[in-house]
Amino acid sequence: MSYVNNIKMFVRVFELGSMSAAARDQRTSPAVASARIAELEKHLGIRLFNRTTRRLQPTENGRLFYDGARRVLEAIDDAEAAVMVSTQMLKGTIFIAAPLGVGRRFVAPHVPSFKDEYPQIDIRLRLSDRNIDVVTEGLDMAFHLGALEDSTLKMRLVADCPRILCAAPAYVARRGDPMTGEALVKDRHDCLNLRFPGAPEFQWTLRTSEGPRRFEVTGPYETDDGDVLTGWALDGRGIVMKPIFEVADHLRSGDLVPVCRDTSPLPVQLTCLTQHRRLRDPKIRAFTDFIIARCRVDLARATEGLPAFA
Repeated sequence: MSYVNNIKMFVRVFELGSMSAAARDQRTSPAVASARIAELEKHLGIRLFNRTTRRLQPTENGRLFYDGARRVLEAIDDAEAAVMVSTQMLKGTIFIAAPLGVGRRFVAPHVPSFKDEYPQIDIRLRLSDRNIDVVTEGLDMAFHLGALEDSTLKMRLVADCPRILCAAPAYVARRGDPMTGEALVKDRHDCLNLRFPGAPEFQWTLRTSEGPRRFEVTGPYETDDGDVLTGWALDGRGIVMKPIFEVADHLRSGDLVPVCRDTSPLPVQLTCLTQHRRLRDPKIRAFTDFIIARCRVDLARATEGLPAFA
């Protein structure tokens, strides 16, 4: 087995704390992952991990080796990037994550065109509305829609995306049109929430005459899939907060109508997150520039002709 591949596997096992998770990350089997770690330990003459029934714990030697191993892999990445730049032959694989709505509308449609332009680059795209950890999941980049917590990642702004509170006409006819955040809470409107396991109580931040204010909204429906929320709203099940681009067609058709117009939501940022060291990779820069330029055009077209709801 390649010594470099053994080092790569060690680094991912160290970072993920699991042989099976590292095997999935490296697109191989747990048996192969275990064999690579065993071969590396034999070569070094030391134990890198203490095995327990639940988790692998790195030994002190394993912690020391990790720092050097990371530097080795980064040096290889830098050397490969330098060759790519000098020869103008970009190749390799890019691992990307994006929210469902963003990925389906603005990323996935342009991947074939990028592949046509750079035939030696392969794309691995994951779509999910759950929170993504770029580092531990071994991603090169991730598109993020929403507020970003403190992060060591490099953030590049794609666009500020206006949001809207909307519902089906049937819901408004049955429950009324709340004009403010206060009415949402006081009248206990059914609010459709995007929520993940372990998330705190849900709040919507809305504009008020005193400035942005958080409202603790409630409702009988929650999910971690934004498109499911839109479906429930279309079915008249409640009020949903959405980036306008995700519901633009439904607003044009009248299947959804704006509510809570006096206290509209704050816009949300669509950003591209990248590990700092990955920015040196020319294929990452090429994909980022390619997709962001097209995202901006598509976002403008998606909301073209709609009135200003905010």
